[in-house]
Amino acid sequence: MSLTELLGHVGLFGGAVMVCLALLSVFSVGMIVDKHRRFRLASSHSEKFKPEFKKFLHGGEAQDLIEAGHLHQNSYMAQVVSAGIIEYDGVRQSGRDPVASLELVTSALRDSMSETLIQMKQGLGFLATIGSTAPFIGLFGTVVGIINAFRSIAATGSGGMSVVSGGIAEALVSTALGIFVAIPAVVAFNHFTGKIETFHVQMNRASSQLVNCLFKIPELRVLEVEGAEVKAPMVKKGGPAYAAR
Repeated sequence: MSLTELLGHVGLFGGAVMVCLALLSVFSVGMIVDKHRRFRLASSHSEKFKPEFKKFLHGGEAQDLIEAGHLHQNSYMAQVVSAGIIEYDGVRQSGRDPVASLELVTSALRDSMSETLIQMKQGLGFLATIGSTAPFIGLFGTVVGIINAFRSIAATGSGGMSVVSGGIAEALVSTALGIFVAIPAVVAFNHFTGKIETFHVQMNRASSQLVNCLFKIPELRVLEVEGAEVKAPMVKKGGPAYAAR
């Protein structure tokens, strides 16, 4: 039986199921292509942004980092870093103590990261829905096809292959189409979820490095220890040195 003959034997419900699965397949492919393009562009821009960020961490200017963030807006890491450095630069330009803006910068980084994650996850729920429901839609078409096969048997009074082949073929095609639609959606969902986790780790690392660089957190601890040692000068008192009290 050719494909044309098979489609000619498809009933109303079976045709509706196949059309539904075909539309879901089109939407799924469109979402996969769009997400792949966005994530690839984000990865490319992040790689270009990293040298500028490292330059800032080694003593670069804040304004240069802000300009680099505007230049690579498609980079999720650049979006988060820009939010923090813009908040810090705004506090500094307003004349307030930049060191006291730790909470503001941390909050800006956290909010930007949350918004970026929401942006990255858009559409993934749709892919997950397609991956989980497409096989069941195909199963519905399978049941309809089997029902049509039994109706043909009842109408003709015989159970030959020529009578039931149309319904059986409709059932099998619906099942295969449901699985065919679901597999790419599930694979793409898992792949994009892994990419989002990678971007999340990069954003967390960049946020920590930015905060440590702006507020010199590790250096402050070292200076506090050194300051405590300086405040306790050593004097000789009959041999070993004792701290002056």
